[in-house]
Amino acid sequence: MKKVAVIMGSDSDFKVVQKTILKLKEFNVPYEVHIMSAHRTPDEAAEFSRNAKSNGFGVIIAAAGMAAHLAGVLAAHTTIPVIGIPIKSASFDGMDALLATVMMPTGIPVATVAVDGAANAGLLAVQILALSDDNLSAQLENMKKEMAQAVAEKDADIQRKAAEL
Repeated sequence: MKKVAVIMGSDSDFKVVQKTILKLKEFNVPYEVHIMSAHRTPDEAAEFSRNAKSNGFGVIIAAAGMAAHLAGVLAAHTTIPVIGIPIKSASFDGMDALLATVMMPTGIPVATVAVDGAANAGLLAVQILALSDDNLSAQLENMKKEMAQAVAEKDADIQRKAAEL
């Protein structure tokens, strides 16, 4: 199975990014976690991304706040999918990171999840890997069935509560 690279721009992003890691662990997807900066360590970020495919990675997840150029820098140097997680900042409530992550030029795509949407980034990485892994695909199908069952149970419960009014 291919690995997922989870790259964050700062250690302060870890409290959000840990939701990504937990999703990857839930599906037993191998991963590596690193801190790299699009601005402070651009050569290291480019080198990591350039070699990601040959180093066994199938997806890169990049989390960054504020200017949030990390996902784009990584995407510029690889052909494997890059998922951006815009991290909420105090200044612009994450809108700056969202726009910097989602507004990529033609030829450098970055799939972008919601601001602080780390769990969905992990799930999207699993879905990408599941295209060539039947076990992951089956786990995702089971997860969807469990979610639907939980909604059905809540619906039945709310119907009971409404009838008792």
